[in-house]
Amino acid sequence: MGTAYVVGTFDTKGAELGHVAELMAADGAEVCRVDVSTSGVAAPGPDVTAAAVAACHPGGADAVFTGDRGSAVAAMARALRAFLAGRDDVGGVLGLGGSGGTALVTPAMRDLPVGVPKLMVSTVASGDVAPYVGASDVAMLHAVTDVAGLNRISRRVLGNAAHMLAAAVTAPPPEAGRDLPAVGLTMFGVTTPLVTAVRERLGDGVDALVFHATGSGGPSLEKLVDSGLVDSVLDLTTTEVADLLVGGVMACGPDRLDAIARTGVPWVGSCGALDMVNFGARDTVPARFADRLFHEHNANVTLMRTTVAENREIGAWLAAKLNALTGPWRFLLPLGGVSALDAPGAPFHDPEADAALFAAVESAVDHPDRVRRVGHHVNDPELAAAVLSAWQEVRR
Repeated sequence: MGTAYVVGTFDTKGAELGHVAELMAADGAEVCRVDVSTSGVAAPGPDVTAAAVAACHPGGADAVFTGDRGSAVAAMARALRAFLAGRDDVGGVLGLGGSGGTALVTPAMRDLPVGVPKLMVSTVASGDVAPYVGASDVAMLHAVTDVAGLNRISRRVLGNAAHMLAAAVTAPPPEAGRDLPAVGLTMFGVTTPLVTAVRERLGDGVDALVFHATGSGGPSLEKLVDSGLVDSVLDLTTTEVADLLVGGVMACGPDRLDAIARTGVPWVGSCGALDMVNFGARDTVPARFADRLFHEHNANVTLMRTTVAENREIGAWLAAKLNALTGPWRFLLPLGGVSALDAPGAPFHDPEADAALFAAVESAVDHPDRVRRVGHHVNDPELAAAVLSAWQEVRR
């Protein structure tokens, strides 16, 4: 059992932080209270002072206690990352805060390995939490009332948070299945038949980890790759790249595939769902796309067909990433269509756009022999068979 770290600004939220620490200790957790105040005033209550945390900044404490709140919060966030990285007993982290405290604490949480419990009680948890969670498993709990004193609401919400993290820290971890090689796969609804068929062909001899390619799926997979928790990757749904380059709402970051390059993990990729860019409800689509071809997946998801020009750009981007890969890899081009919507009679069927994508990849890669044309649709059984064949090649 590791230590439960309770992190926040003790100069303004000491009572609340002390409350959750006491509850967690009563639940049997070993607790360490960490102050990340930026006022420079010593606050009562913490086991680790703000000055001690600030000293972990590469520029020392003076780089943190600048007197300017914005720069001080950013610097303390960096110091906290270094502080937690240097601890070998982190069993879990619970943070409390408003927008500033959330921005301060969550970067250090994101640095921790997936599986280490991380819970942020925040006043901004009812909005877009993607900037705080990223590709990690940070859990966000809405504070409801401001984290500004103990009352009938905050006592209950903070109490729930304390008991949640204490239970996660003190409970025996579940069996991780480390005896099986882990294979990461990327999937979207329109490539589900492919991934399902591949998983069936992989059988029980692997631990199949499927990631939903909604903007965080690919980055989450790559975080595990960087952590050494994935043995090979079947990156069959690279649709997040289309959103990145065209301007959709399910975009990966520009560092997509960089973890594959850094680690050299065996990798097989394909063009799954590169025929589409994702937006929210139809009335949220930017006006500049008004004349484009759309398909309303549901009331909250609108899909836009990628054009010939966009596919050329996507293909060139992917080729540059493929050229940077250091390990064994293969990239499959499904000539019959790249998603369930890109098939004869389907709304996004556009052989010219697909051909532009395939040609852009083939013309720019340094190892064209590693790019394979497969004369079938992405969801055909033959494509699944080609994926397994390529996977066996790269794992040798």
